Amino acid sequence: MFQATAYSGTKADGYQLLLKQLDALMEDETDEIVILSNASALLNQFLDEVNWVGFYLWKNDELLLGPFQGLPACVHIAYGKGVCGAAVKEQKTQRVADVHQFPGHIACDAASRSEIVLPMNVNGSIYGVLDIDSPVTDRFDETDQVHLEQFVRKLEGLLS
Repeated sequence: MFQATAYSGTKADGYQLLLKQLDALMEDETDEIVILSNASALLNQFLDEVNWVGFYLWKNDELLLGPFQGLPACVHIAYGKGVCGAAVKEQKTQRVADVHQFPGHIACDAASRSEIVLPMNVNGSIYGVLDIDSPVTDRFDETDQVHLEQFVRKLEGLLS
């Protein structure tokens, strides 16, 4: 079963361990809610200086709140609105150093200062986004982005 691990070494080394833990945790799992719930819990346990980790799922032409870790959140996000909507519209990761400088930012948690949102596609269609917020300005860097994109690719494979 899964056991929490203290991380040491480089940030990249920690992410490689995280990806291995995701593989072990999801072995033989096919249920969407189980996969996304444990993925958000795993990221919340792994990442420091974050205050929200979760998923918004594409349903009825909008993003709808899915499994997450953190305070209650916005439930509906329109296509192209906020950082999450921009990630879906542009189909690329949105790494925002200061959410207060992002035009149209949706403030679900007033404590959030920076955010990274990664679009997810399954079987060639929009699936949703992985959204991670931090109370620290400029929390996410290129290393985070590269490895979180790998994390999302693994999830997309599990959900296909």
